[in-house]
Amino acid sequence: MSEAYIVDAVRTPTGRRGGGLAQVHPADLGAAAIKALLRRTGVDPQAVEDVIFGNVDNVGPNAGDIARTCWLAAGLPEAVPGVTVDRQCGSGQQAVSFAAMGVMAGVNDLVVAGGVQNMSLVPMGSSGAAAEVLGLPGPFTDSQGWVQRYGTGEVSQFRGAEMIAEKWDLSRDDLEAYALESHRRAVQAIDEGRFDAEIEPVAGVSTDEGPRRDTSLERMQSLPALIEGGRLTAAVSSQISDGAAALLLASERALDEHGLTPRARIHHMSVRGDDPIYMLTGPIPATAYALERTGMAIDDFDLFECNEAFAPVPLAWMHEHDIPHAKVNVNGGAIALGHPLGCTGAKLMTTLLHELERTGGRWGFQTMCEGGGQANVTIIERL
Repeated sequence: MSEAYIVDAVRTPTGRRGGGLAQVHPADLGAAAIKALLRRTGVDPQAVEDVIFGNVDNVGPNAGDIARTCWLAAGLPEAVPGVTVDRQCGSGQQAVSFAAMGVMAGVNDLVVAGGVQNMSLVPMGSSGAAAEVLGLPGPFTDSQGWVQRYGTGEVSQFRGAEMIAEKWDLSRDDLEAYALESHRRAVQAIDEGRFDAEIEPVAGVSTDEGPRRDTSLERMQSLPALIEGGRLTAAVSSQISDGAAALLLASERALDEHGLTPRARIHHMSVRGDDPIYMLTGPIPATAYALERTGMAIDDFDLFECNEAFAPVPLAWMHEHDIPHAKVNVNGGAIALGHPLGCTGAKLMTTLLHELERTGGRWGFQTMCEGGGQANVTIIERL
């Protein structure tokens, strides 16, 4: 079986809701990342065999197979196809996994993978809202089989996050302290230029817009809980964001044929499921599974990326696997930097690769919670 290599990875800045990227069509946002990737690698666009992009809420500007649309909007060859992946918040990470699988299987030699999401333009949940307008049933409680198994209770990430905070006895103080550190790390990373090499400016935006320099525990404590008596507030939740990211995956043959130098190797990919009502606990069993399959241990890894959908998610995950916070989301996470749904998995991998190179680390571990109680794990080895 062939190895799958990451040749390069690039992302746009992550725009705040209503910010500098809010009016950029998703196809143009994804096109910007793709064009930057091809320019940086110098690879012939005709040699790319497929484009695999993550995206959620495939309605309006996201409809019509946005992976294909992004490529065409970039002015690139019509002969190259595209396919769009929806594994909810893990869509961008799954896109990279599918690309790597094609390379490892010998089916493809050169694939562009990534993700795109403009949540300012297409609000989260738009696909469900569109279905309601048409009088169509919903995805869960209109299903007899679902109701028989899980009942008619609320199915949402907000409920899941509250349940996790309660089960792992994470207080509001715990969550806010974690969120504050996410902002502190993100601001430090920006000030030190840690993201400069991975970002391609778009529409006059060159820096991530989410991190709040003026936030404090006092400000967070003044916010109302998302539900009465709850522990979650907007301050401990990922930010609604806009962005795109793209990676070039290659086989050994493609490296030789195109004179490419790999920056990392895909060592492991897996995805596991967990309780869909808790929804966000998937990284816990997915991490255990990945460690068992690879024979690796937590201490083997130099850096971890665990998506901060809500503060309880990484806190419970770190607790269950005894993972030191000093190695997790070292440049801040989605609470500060934002979470453009279908893009985030590719965005995190881009940051993970660049940070391994900056620090001289070898092994990187990425995981993220996803709708339906799922979680992807990808382990990369910096070369």
